[in-house]
Amino acid sequence: MEIKTTDEFDDWLKTLKNSKDRNRIVARIRQCALAGRPVGDINTVGEGVSELRYHFGPGYRVYFAQKADVLMLLLAGGTKRGQQADIDHAHQLFRTLKEDHQW
Repeated sequence: MEIKTTDEFDDWLKTLKNSKDRNRIVARIRQCALAGRPVGDINTVGEGVSELRYHFGPGYRVYFAQKADVLMLLLAGGTKRGQQADIDHAHQLFRTLKEDHQW
């Protein structure tokens, strides 16, 4: 599975101060690529967007869209605390990408 990221996701990942947490997030994303599908605790959040849920630190979330077993697009990231605002933001990012014919 090919993993693509938005600039927004890349920026979010770079801002994580805890490098151990960042490395654990990246490791799971690599597992998804190797498995050819999302792995671990996953939840759909509507409008074609799902979240990878992490149960460490502040409860990280990575929002993504998927095309079959071919492509996984990482839209944005956040934590449990700002979950609804992050979901709304991921929905908007995904709508924009579709409107601009980038998905």
